[in-house]
Amino acid sequence: MTHSKQFKACLFDMDGLLINSEDVYTESFSKVLRENFGVESGLTWDVKVQLQGLQGPMACQVVVDAYHLGNVTDNMEILRLTSKEQEKLWPKVRFLPGALELLEKLHSEGVPIALCTSSTTEKFHLKSGHLQEGFSLLKVELSQPQPYVWWAGLELINKGRETNIKPEECLVFEDAIPGVISGKRAGCYVVWVPDVHAVQVMSKKRIAELVGEDSQHAILLDSLEKFDAGEYGL
Repeated sequence: MTHSKQFKACLFDMDGLLINSEDVYTESFSKVLRENFGVESGLTWDVKVQLQGLQGPMACQVVVDAYHLGNVTDNMEILRLTSKEQEKLWPKVRFLPGALELLEKLHSEGVPIALCTSSTTEKFHLKSGHLQEGFSLLKVELSQPQPYVWWAGLELINKGRETNIKPEECLVFEDAIPGVISGKRAGCYVVWVPDVHAVQVMSKKRIAELVGEDSQHAILLDSLEKFDAGEYGL
């Protein structure tokens, strides 16, 4: 079914949307929780969804509170331990199903596309340096808070192409709830592609609030492979 609006540009999140870097975060936190703090369950999805979109120190504080790690006086200890584990795993990061194909299709058809992520420059290169077949196609906006990162990404597109595309003419692609909310606040329409495990720990009411009545504010997909650019005028 063709969307009632037609769009002119696409803005992409990175972690958990284009690449499976969220698996690295899950694996590193789980290992640290088990081996250093005796939390045999590792990082569970009810807590994981609370971490998405947060910077390292804030995410670690959520973990401390959620698993009642009263013996941790400085959450930077967890940040240091998990960062050490992540450094070993970043080279294993790969594109998620449908991601590279979608980037290539949009680029080949001249659709303006930008990457909008809160990752630092260092983290961005660690995650994506070996995946340039896809990331080289994108304009990149780093280290901006939400929702400003979406406006900054759009500004990059407009400056580079000498266009005047408006936020309401943009699709925001996101996997995490904070990104969905900020994409809507930025005035864009959101293509929400969460991990299936994240959806399983959300209530139907919460999902309905995020997408709006009749998908007014966002569309929920289980994979980028399901996205049909033609339905959005792209």
